[in-house]
Amino acid sequence: MDTAELLKKVRKLEIKTKGLTKQIFSGEYHSAFKGRGMSFSEVRDYQYGDDVRNIDWNVTARTGGPHVKIFEEERELTVMLLIDVSASTFFGTVTRFKNEMMTELAAVLAFSAMNNNDKVGAIMFSDHIEKYLPPKKGKQNILRIIRELLNLRPENRETNLAEALIYLNNIEKKRSIVFILSDFMADGYQQALTIAAKKHDIIGVKIYDEREKSLPDAGLILLEDAETGMKRFVNSSDGDVRNRYASFFKISNERFQKDFNMAKSDTINISTEDDYIKAMQVFFKRRSKRT
Repeated sequence: MDTAELLKKVRKLEIKTKGLTKQIFSGEYHSAFKGRGMSFSEVRDYQYGDDVRNIDWNVTARTGGPHVKIFEEERELTVMLLIDVSASTFFGTVTRFKNEMMTELAAVLAFSAMNNNDKVGAIMFSDHIEKYLPPKKGKQNILRIIRELLNLRPENRETNLAEALIYLNNIEKKRSIVFILSDFMADGYQQALTIAAKKHDIIGVKIYDEREKSLPDAGLILLEDAETGMKRFVNSSDGDVRNRYASFFKISNERFQKDFNMAKSDTINISTEDDYIKAMQVFFKRRSKRT
């Protein structure tokens, strides 16, 4: 798309997602993700009830009166967005494509992090790393992530989540909060996920279309694998065909849940027809109760 059209789309998405962030996620993101620990803030006079273990003996000796060290939460975090841009994400049947929802959700998460003064970076992947944007603070960085997502034309069509996780581990040395936005039409990533989850706080956000769960009774139809290009005619009026189709999605989703459970990482499932804001609110509140 040309520059004017791109800027218009970026601005439209900024207005929508930034407004949602302020109205809905105020405080919830902060509660869900705690800082890295406590850092020294100041010294003040000892008050009744203060923990004696926090007495600053040097200041106490120098002033002749008891003083205590005050600590505050070290809030700054790094948020990494691993965004699937493989061909299978460019699919949708009713409200929007999967990649459109991923872009909106990435923007909401990025603005939520920005409002808490956290750094945000992004890794856009197919079966290779398509784009890496290092973690930075500020609005201009968020707008760049949105702009890249809207304008990216992936060089590859297939999915290799394992490679993206290995790249994350190699490039990000400090512990980060990692949102993986994908349809998880991939396998062979369990080991890489387990290794990455020991270092980072990883959340798998599975975006799917309702037509991937069940096949309509519509007679003979042509199905195409978006990533491999393979095409096949199937008789969707055949009950066995529809059952096998539904079973494939169920097994795939169970594998997704199992892989993340084994890595002790959280998951969120969102349909392209769902209200993703409500889904994220439920997740943030669930996380807040654990922390």
